[in-house]
Amino acid sequence: MHLTEAEKSLMDIIWEQGDMPAKELVRLADERLDWRRTTMYTILKKLIEKNMVKNENAEVSCLISRKEYENMQKKGAIRKYFSGSLPEFVNAFIREEELTDDEVKELEDIISSYKKSKKS
Repeated sequence: MHLTEAEKSLMDIIWEQGDMPAKELVRLADERLDWRRTTMYTILKKLIEKNMVKNENAEVSCLISRKEYENMQKKGAIRKYFSGSLPEFVNAFIREEELTDDEVKELEDIISSYKKSKKS
């Protein structure tokens, strides 16, 4: 799922503040983004349509956490640019970057830890 820059800006406020009255979100959007009330509600409507938030009884609340959104973005990028292959993704970066010994060790530790967790 893609968020526009404006949608992401409003979500950043919601993620930071948590559930809040819509009028408080209007105030914060005005204060931080210099948005009018109508602009905030237009963007909020788009976020509701994307099932990112809900607005019930003038209370705005998240349906997707920042971490969930970031994970969706990562998985989407791997699908889009690497045909869904995590090894291809890792390989592309390893070929392009000079990894330090510490970075190689860290990657090995991550894989080792993953293998151990799969055996449990």
